Amino acid sequence: MTNSYWVVIPAYNEATTVRDVAMRARRQCRHVVVVDDGSTDGTAEALADVDVILLRNEQNCGKAGSLVRGFDHALAHGADGVITLDADGQHLPEEIPVFLEQAKDCPNTLLVGARGRDQRRALFWRYVANRIADFWIGWAAGQPIEDSQSGFRLYPTQLLQMVTISHGPERSFVYESEILIEAARNGYEIRSAPVSVTRRPGPSPSHFRPVLDIARIVRMVAWKLLSRGMYPQGLWIWLTSSQIRYTAPSLTKGE
Repeated sequence: MTNSYWVVIPAYNEATTVRDVAMRARRQCRHVVVVDDGSTDGTAEALADVDVILLRNEQNCGKAGSLVRGFDHALAHGADGVITLDADGQHLPEEIPVFLEQAKDCPNTLLVGARGRDQRRALFWRYVANRIADFWIGWAAGQPIEDSQSGFRLYPTQLLQMVTISHGPERSFVYESEILIEAARNGYEIRSAPVSVTRRPGPSPSHFRPVLDIARIVRMVAWKLLSRGMYPQGLWIWLTSSQIRYTAPSLTKGE
């Protein structure tokens, strides 16, 4: 599976971390693609002599554009699926096998790396913004999605070949939310894979803007819901599934 599943790493001004992330990812999978999204800090140069495929955007296309370019390259070379992770060092490439192990039993499932809630709560306002996004996206998808804003994922090839989603610069983080909804609407199950998260070791801040990007995500989701008459069935499925998911441990505790 380490030969048939490709890794795609979008990178924008991550010169201090991208080399280490790419090298560690390469130890887990044979095919690693780094998409340099018009960086100006020497991100591409930091990958000199690293055994990965480097694609460069002449200008900044946003995370979505970089992901799609990486997807297209991997699919054109026969990938069975694509694992994505960020270049800033927060994701641990050593956890790639967690996704591959789950993919053995469910090759057509979209897997989302879910960070522990204690870890997510470390940045309170970002946690609140992410939970809001989890609710809206879960409603539109008709299934609960834990950590919908995690970029550590495994996408099955069939899904990437099926869906077509706008990926302009202004939709950098909207794309990753919209593809969850489209996956569910096309019959794909979305499951969580437990992962860790570390603090960004580099000096550059996160490119995710909690207020603006969450507002764009909510606007996209609202349009999806309005186009389906607010999709009350999806809300009911989400509520029912969430109740089962979060009460099941207490029901079995005494067994």
